[in-house]
Amino acid sequence: MDMNVLPLSKRVQILNLLCEGASMRSISRVVGVSINTVSKLLVDAGETCLDLHEQLVTHVQAKNVQCDEIWSFCYAKQKNVPTAKAAPEEAGDVWTWTALDSDSKLIISYLASGRTQGAAIAFMEDVARRITGRVQLTTDGHGAYPYAVRVAFGKNVDFAQLIKTYAVDHGKSAERRYSPAVCTGAYKKPITGNPDMAKVSTSHVERANLTMRMGMRRFTRLTNAHSKKYANHLYALALFFMHYNFVRQHKAHRMSPAMAAGLTDRLWSMEDIAERIDIRVNQPKPRGPYRKTEKA
Repeated sequence: MDMNVLPLSKRVQILNLLCEGASMRSISRVVGVSINTVSKLLVDAGETCLDLHEQLVTHVQAKNVQCDEIWSFCYAKQKNVPTAKAAPEEAGDVWTWTALDSDSKLIISYLASGRTQGAAIAFMEDVARRITGRVQLTTDGHGAYPYAVRVAFGKNVDFAQLIKTYAVDHGKSAERRYSPAVCTGAYKKPITGNPDMAKVSTSHVERANLTMRMGMRRFTRLTNAHSKKYANHLYALALFFMHYNFVRQHKAHRMSPAMAAGLTDRLWSMEDIAERIDIRVNQPKPRGPYRKTEKA
C-alpha cells in the first residue's frame, strides 16, 4: 500500500506507535501495511520534523538549561565495527546530545554524533543561537563542555558542571557491564560567570533521556532493535522530539513544553504533523532542464 494513498487515520496511528516504543515491524503487523510503508513514512516524518524544529524552536526565553548525552549505536557497537560485515561509514556508537529548558521541559536542541570536542562545539553553538538572553547552564563532567561553552556563549552564560563519581566494579569488564556503575557521590564546579549553585542539576534532562529510551525502540538495550542506518536514527529522533515538544502533554504543566515555553498557543495533535508531512511531500518538484527533441 503506497503511503500517498494511506488514510490519514492509519498514518497518524503509525506515527503515534513510532513515538510509543513500537518497532517498525510490529507496527507493520498491527496496522496492516508493509514495512516499506512504515520506513517511507518515517523518512518523510523525520525530514518534516527536522524542518519544523528549525523553524519553530527559536528565541527561547530559557533561564535554566541542562545538557546531557545518551548512548546508542548504529549497525554495530563500536568495538564490533572492525569485524562487522559490510559496515557503513556511520556504524558504531552514536551519542545524542540534548539541551532541556528546566522550567518548561522543552528540548531546545539535539545532536546525534560522536562524543567528541567537535560535536560538543557544534551542539553548544546550536543551543546558543536558539536562546534569547543570558542563561544558567548545567552539564555533566564531560571534559569537552568547558571549551565548547566558551566558544558558543563567550561570557554571556553562567555555567557550572555537576561532576559525579562512580564506584569501580572489579567483578565485570566494561564490555559485559549492562547496567551503569554505582554513583558514589557528586560535586558542583562553577566554570563561567556566576551560576546559582542551588540550581546546578542535571536531573530534568536525565529524566528526559529516560523518556527517550522508553519511547524509542532504537534505544532499547540488549535487543536487535538498534538503528541499521544513521539517517533513520536521526529521523526517529526528529519525530520523537517534535512529538515531545508540541504534542505530548507534560504532567507537571498539563500542557506541552512548547506551550509552557511560549512557542505555541495550543496543543498540537499528531494530525497536525501528518498534515505538514503531506504539504512537504506534495510540494511541486523543481522542473528539470528543458531538452529540445531532434526531429528524425
